[in-house]
Amino acid sequence: MTLVGGTLWGLNGTVSKVLLDTYHATPLWMACVRELLAGAMFLVVAALREPKQLKGALTTPRDYPHFLIATLTCVTLTQVAYLFSVHWTNGGTATVLQQVSLLMVLAYVCVHGRRWPHAREIIGIALAFTGVFLLVTGGSFTSLHMPLPGLLWGMTDAFSAACLVIVPISLINRWGNTVFNGITFMLSGLLLIPFAHPIAAMPQLDAKGWWMLAYSAICGTFLAFWLFMGGVERAGSMRTALLSTIEPVVATISTVLWVGTVFVPTDLFGIALILIMVVVMQTGGHDNADTHDDAHDGKQRKRKKG
Repeated sequence: MTLVGGTLWGLNGTVSKVLLDTYHATPLWMACVRELLAGAMFLVVAALREPKQLKGALTTPRDYPHFLIATLTCVTLTQVAYLFSVHWTNGGTATVLQQVSLLMVLAYVCVHGRRWPHAREIIGIALAFTGVFLLVTGGSFTSLHMPLPGLLWGMTDAFSAACLVIVPISLINRWGNTVFNGITFMLSGLLLIPFAHPIAAMPQLDAKGWWMLAYSAICGTFLAFWLFMGGVERAGSMRTALLSTIEPVVATISTVLWVGTVFVPTDLFGIALILIMVVVMQTGGHDNADTHDDAHDGKQRKRKKG
């Protein structure tokens, strides 16, 4: 379940790139439409499987501010930043840059726990910064190999992905993943309507374009997340987190084969270093393991890729 979910996520980055470049869909339009469709599917599932939790969440006003904050930081920002990152770079690079969120979670944990990073975590930091440097500059200290907006949106996406494993934990524990996702996805989609104009700004889609949009919303967002969370429940968060590294690998390979993106050796080396960083960080010490156990129990970050 984890591998299939991660594969669907990885392919979604490439599908999004085609919709953005070939069909000239805007990132805001895609985010809005995907959120509305995925949110509707999550709400239907929640109504069928967890009606009491759904009713409880909708009739508890004290949680409304928390839901709104989670919607803005964990859904809207995640979806929009990821799609803009894909627009300026490609699905593989955007997905790899998102992995830097682990360092941001680590910074939060260290500040919150009033401790310094452990040795293994320092190695992970060094690997991540070296990998990002190679992706952005191609190994040159005098020029940028990646468009600056691509880097900025990629780092914004990483920040939002870090928020995903911190902000919504209490809501998820209280109401469940399906209810949380249904409410936040739908609310985010509704909030984006005035800016995205989903009807007026609809791109000219042929049959292939409609199938790709359907894949992006159903398989790449809703189904991918559902499968991934099923993997977390059955295999444990640590093992699932390591298996989830298939996502940037699939995104990179599909970007090369489908879109024809060319990665130079420094790009590939930078991607490899960031993936190694993920493994190092996920197999760290006790505190780090606990952090990611909590994080992945409420793991929402793949929702961007959606």
